[in-house]
Amino acid sequence: MKRREFSAAVVRTGVTAGALASGLPLALAQSGAPVEGKNYLKLSPPVATPANGKIEVIEFFWYGCPHCNVFEPMIDAWAKKLPADVDFRRVPVAFRDEPFVAHQRIYYALEEMGLVDAMHRKVFAAIHVDHQRLDNPTEISAFMAKNGVDAAKFMGFYNSFSVQTKARQAAQLAQAYKIDGVPSLGIAGKYFTSGTLAGSPQASLAVTDYLIQRVRAKT
Repeated sequence: MKRREFSAAVVRTGVTAGALASGLPLALAQSGAPVEGKNYLKLSPPVATPANGKIEVIEFFWYGCPHCNVFEPMIDAWAKKLPADVDFRRVPVAFRDEPFVAHQRIYYALEEMGLVDAMHRKVFAAIHVDHQRLDNPTEISAFMAKNGVDAAKFMGFYNSFSVQTKARQAAQLAQAYKIDGVPSLGIAGKYFTSGTLAGSPQASLAVTDYLIQRVRAKT
């Protein structure tokens, strides 16, 4: 979903998630290795990453994005199979103040409470299935309480300096990666890909696998 075209893009689902297990999807396999400038971009300058010796992969997303909602089960299954030398994390983006910032703070408050695994998909479902906006404290608090989360504690984190700082840092990171649409993937501070570049959401994961191998091989 592009910054200025939140409802214009169409999700392409021509390759099943299972096809990734055997390598690149058909479209990429037929054309050889992913091509820089076509299937992925090389960042210049590179973005700083944690100095822990691991390859960082970032999913940039927005809870209100229908394509991120479709992509979530795919990337969740993919992330669970990553090798030990790869660190995966999600970064919520904000293309404007609202509802993006509210959604950023929902994610980071859940992260502070250790509830991302339990609640991440429920937030997507609330927005895309139940048609809730989740863009104001009253609605957010009611949603959390309905799902068994201590609403007062959650809102304490939601309004905390720590969560607001993380939201600002997320905005800076998205800017450094030049993110203009979601879902998108940043790899090792060096590369960027997306469903639009790769050809489909599934293909973007295959391209990411390829780029992880390149970083590992230092090529």
